[in-house]
Amino acid sequence: MNLIISLLSGFISAFIGITPPGLLNMTAAKVGMKEGRRNAFWFVTGAVLVIFIQVYLAVLFARIINARPDIILLLREVGFGIFGTLTVYFLWIAKQPKIKQPKIKQYSKKKRFFLGMLLSALNFFPIPYYVFVSISLYSYAVFSFDSTSVFTFVSGAVLGSILVFYFYIAFFQKIEKKADYLLRNMNVIIGCITGIVSVITLINILEYYLR
Repeated sequence: MNLIISLLSGFISAFIGITPPGLLNMTAAKVGMKEGRRNAFWFVTGAVLVIFIQVYLAVLFARIINARPDIILLLREVGFGIFGTLTVYFLWIAKQPKIKQPKIKQYSKKKRFFLGMLLSALNFFPIPYYVFVSISLYSYAVFSFDSTSVFTFVSGAVLGSILVFYFYIAFFQKIEKKADYLLRNMNVIIGCITGIVSVITLINILEYYLR
């Protein structure tokens, strides 16, 4: 049962983290449209390989800092400041985002594979994201840092990433208008998410000091 929860936790975390339109999933969609699904899936394979490494390293790092309650508290306090600042920025300061359509040229499967690895490696978001997610899940007793649970969680994250990429490749033409809508409202969406995270983090900090 615990392994199923770990698998689902990784799957849902990846689904939430990768679903918003970004360089990786939009490039995968464009490659699929212009060069066919085979090249797109080679691109995804390269991207997912790096994501696997990033998530695994993030969870291992989370396991290390989880053994230090003082570090966890410090991270929560720093995280509250960061997420609070991001909430204010995205809700009241940031301008409406505009995504640049990636320029796609015809390349071989091997080049698409390495392009996927490169773009995924340049995306540092997964590491802090999965550190925060895994520590949060552990604090609510729905995840543990034993080797089996870690591998299961990482596998779930990989499966969730593959599914999102597949949806972008297979249904991009149908969801393109919705993707544009998401982009126009991305600041509000991100601001609301960071606001919720800020409130949860503040509650955890207050519980620590008041217990």
